[in-house]
Formats: sequence, structure tokens, C-alpha cells
Amino acid sequence: MVNIHKFSGGVYQAPVVGQQNYHKEGPPFVFLMMRLNVKAALLILCGAVLLITLTLWSRCDLGSREWLRQGRENTDRGSEIQGAEEIDCDVNGEYSIGCRREGDEVYIPFSFLHKYFEVYGKLAVYDGLERFEWSHSYGRIYHPKGKYDPKGVFMYFENYNVEVRERVKCVSAIEGVPISTQWESQGYYYPTQVAQFGLSHYSKNLTEPEPRRKILEDGEKETSKWVVPDGASISRIYSEKANSHVLQFSTSDVYTDGVKLKLDHVLDFVMSVHILLNGNSSFSVILQNREKKDLYHLHYIASDILITAQDRNIYHGLGVSIGWRRLTRDLIVDLQKGLSYLEKDKSKHKLPRSKIKVVGIVLRGYGAIDNLTLSSSEHIKQFYDAANWFVKYQDEGTGGWPNPVRRRIAVGFQDLEPGWYSAMGQGHAISVLARAYHHSGGDSKYLDAALAGLKPFRVPSWQGGVLATFFNKFHWYEEYPTKPASFVLNGFIYSLLGLYDLMTIAPNKAKEAELLFDEGMNSLKNMLLLYDMGSGTSYDLRHVTLGIAPNLARWDYHATHVNQLLLLSTIDNEPLFGETAERWIAYMTGKRAAHN
Repeated sequence: MVNIHKFSGGVYQAPVVGQQNYHKEGPPFVFLMMRLNVKAALLILCGAVLLITLTLWSRCDLGSREWLRQGRENTDRGSEIQGAEEIDCDVNGEYSIGCRREGDEVYIPFSFLHKYFEVYGKLAVYDGLERFEWSHSYGRIYHPKGKYDPKGVFMYFENYNVEVRERVKCVSAIEGVPISTQWESQGYYYPTQVAQFGLSHYSKNLTEPEPRRKILEDGEKETSKWVVPDGASISRIYSEKANSHVLQFSTSDVYTDGVKLKLDHVLDFVMSVHILLNGNSSFSVILQNREKKDLYHLHYIASDILITAQDRNIYHGLGVSIGWRRLTRDLIVDLQKGLSYLEKDKSKHKLPRSKIKVVGIVLRGYGAIDNLTLSSSEHIKQFYDAANWFVKYQDEGTGGWPNPVRRRIAVGFQDLEPGWYSAMGQGHAISVLARAYHHSGGDSKYLDAALAGLKPFRVPSWQGGVLATFFNKFHWYEEYPTKPASFVLNGFIYSLLGLYDLMTIAPNKAKEAELLFDEGMNSLKNMLLLYDMGSGTSYDLRHVTLGIAPNLARWDYHATHVNQLLLLSTIDNEPLFGETAERWIAYMTGKRAAHN
């Protein structure tokens, strides 16, 4: 049963004449008529009179006068609508909604149109005047500024903030990369998401200013005043394992106040530290809400636990036996992820950075620290956390990075069992590793992992790889290697970018990547228009392989298709990419393919 939507402030006018892009028997064209109260009408009328008087003295901008004239007419119409009669609107003989009628005009609530046509709108105020803004899509288009450079920014990923996504449980303090809950609530490492985390930080490192850094402890000389309670001690010693001077600490009891450093730091919340913890030890950061004065404690502990929280204490595990390691943490992200455990309504704990400050650091148990800093960002360190994860967790035999969860795509496709590979995940990982190889000055471990990551591209999906063939002719690299094949568009193009990155950065060693890229581009050029639905795009080709209705792409995925084609058009001069991208952009503003 569909609810009847009540008439509200925003109304739409439905004249008899049909819209050009609809069939004659299709729905009538509707447009917005805004209601303004009587006071607003008088104000605008007075403004119009004043403007007419001023035109006798000087010439005014014709566009401004036309805008005010239209505003006056809309105001008059809005006053008339207030007295319009209520009528029922029958929708395709299925149900009715409450509408209004004024003469031959019918006004339909936008709340109905929003859901029925999947269009979007909001009230906005400009220069004190209210207007309604209508849009057909919410996707965003990024036009490339030049030819795509595999050594530079990855697409538009400098705008990504992977770690704050709701489907990210936390950033693992053990590995330094996101833990996903997309298909399993307990959390797991999702190679595609790990790669996007790395690519976003690599891109931000190129586009953002040099970070601010404040050194709190370097192990060599006293740069900060640590408060040492009774029964505790600190000393600065040389560590052969760390190959540096470090601050060693010891407390008699892990439940004491600990060795404390008092701070009043409000600008920078990315912490980096080299750390060694033994047994039941901890490194804690105290944050404070600057308005309510509430204190929050972030505890980094020698434990395999990912994240947990109790009261205002949030715990991130570093692993049971960690040895010396570098820890890089965004303290605000760690705080928000921990607070999400305390309330079901996560919106209650969205604390902006401007309301938080760092007020202290506490060391408990036995361990040592070095190079403790607070920074505005540490993007390149977080990028290498991702790159090193791919080196560490690559399957030696297959060259793949397995997805450890079951994935159910849709009715008609066989489920993907844990351990499946994704061409998108492989391509993203190769994009990360190729950049790490370049940025590190040629560290072979990154190139070796990237080259090994090509193996699944030659293995058919039914044998555990990512290769599918469309109509026994065109090779396609499957984001989801389903049975039958699904041919997801955006994941395939991302895999092509990974191949292109590798063949460009290591041209003499990645001939296989070039061959795979050329085959994939040939397939894309021959299959691209199968995804054009005349008013949007399809996410995959299940309407072909399963013989069912198309799986229409949401506007954010549609925008991704467009952005990918715009980028590819800077690599390949094929007109198909640019022309198709422009047509698909037009779909986002309500354009439709011509009908007979």
C-alpha cells in the first residue's frame, strides 16, 4: 500500500502538453511552482517598484531585471495556489495521492515525484530569497586536467576518504589498513578497499600542502616534559634493534597513572611513532571535547583485538608480539570508530576536528618509543602501509589477493565462495604497487608483487581466475568471477588502469601487462555500447547472460563510468570514449535517447 503524500511547500505544475522526451502516452511534464507568503510577496513587489524607479536614472543589467520579473510572477502564482482546491491524482490506475488544482493546472507534491522518478531536489536560499533546486542525479563528474599519469594522482581519488566509510570497521593498528564489514560484520581485509585506501593517500600526498609536524619525542634529547610517578622510570638509551636513541619507559603497574606527557594541541591529529611494547603494556592518547570538556582515551595495546570500547575508553590492538614497528594513526578516525560502539545511533558521535584537542599521552607497562610526532597528515606513510600489505599477503602460487568472504551477487549467479579473486582488486593492487615501485626509487619487492599479480588475468574464472570471454570472442576481466559471467563495467575498467600503470612505469619488464591491456581495450571498444540504456547505464550485463531485466547503475556508479571514459580518452584517442562520455553526462541532466 503506497502512502498518500500530503501537499507541502514545494509543488509542481502539470500542464496538458507532454514533455518532448516522453512518449505521447507517457507521464506529463512537471515543473516547480514555489509558494511564497504574503509578506514575501509584498517585499518583492516593493523591490520591483524600486528597481523600476532606479532604471530611470541608470541602466541596469537586463538579466537581473528579468530574474526579478520572473520572481514577481512566481510570487503571484504562489499566492493563487494557496486557495487551490484539493483533488486526488490517480497514478497509472494503481493508487492515488493528494494533489491540488488551480484552473487547468495540477500541482503534484515533490515528495511523490522524488520517489516515483528518482529525481532529487532541495530548498536553498540565495540573497535572502528561497528557491527550489531540481537535479536528475547526484553523481559528480571529474574532467581530467591532462593526460593520465600513472606516476601521479589516481583518477580523482584525492577526494576519497576510505577510512571514514560506514562499512569500514576501523583501520587496523596491526597492519595500518582498513577492516571492511561490507559483506561480513566481524570484519575482514578486502583487497579492493585496502588498495583504494593506499591510492587515496598517494593522491592526497601529491595534491595537499606539505604537512605540519610537531616533534614530541625523538629519543635523543628532552623535547617534552614527561611526568614520571613514583615506581616508574624513563631513560634515553641507544637501541641496536631500532638503530636509534629511544625513550625507554617502565611502570610498576599497568593500572597506575603511568608516565604522562601533558599537551594542549588543537591543530594536528595524525600521530606517528616508532613503538615497542612488551606484555601487558599500552600507549594511550587522551583527547578532549573542547566544548563539553569530555575526555576520551585511545589505548594502543599489545593485543590481537581489532577494536573495542567501554565508556570513553577505546582500544586498538597492535598485536601480541610486535617488536619494533612504526604506528601511524589518524586519532579522530580512531575516536569516531570507537565511539560508534557506544551508541546505535552513530550520528551522535560525529565529532568534528575543530571540537577536539590532544591533552595528553600516557605510557604504561614496559616498552620504548621514538620519533613521536603529531602532524596534519602522513599520507605517504599510510600509502606504504597499503603497499606493504599487498607484498605481505599475496598468494605465492596464484599471485592473487583473495577475498576471504562469501559473496552473493544476485539470483541466477552462483555464490562466490571465500578465496575468490577480483580483477578490480588485482588491478587496484597493481596500481598501488607500481606507484610504490616508482616512489621508492625502484624497490624490486613492489615490482615483483605487481608482476605476479598478473597471473589471475590469464586464468579462466571457472578455474579460479578472473578471465571471462564474451560470446567466445572478447576477453573480459571480471570484478566478480561469477557463473555465468556478469561483466561488471566499472571493475573491468579499473583493472585496465592497473595494467596500464604497470606497463607504463616498468615498460621493459611488464610486456605481459601491455598485452593484457591491449586485449581488454579491444573488448571495451566492442562491448561498451551494450551498457547504454538510453537514459542511464547498466552496471553489468546480466540482462544478456541471465536473460533478465538490466541491472541499472546507480547515479554514483554511472558517474564512475563517465569519469573512467573521460580518463581513458586521454590515453587512447578512440572517439568512442569521449562521445559516449558526453552522452552519458547528458543522461545525468534528464536527457533521453530519441524514440520512434
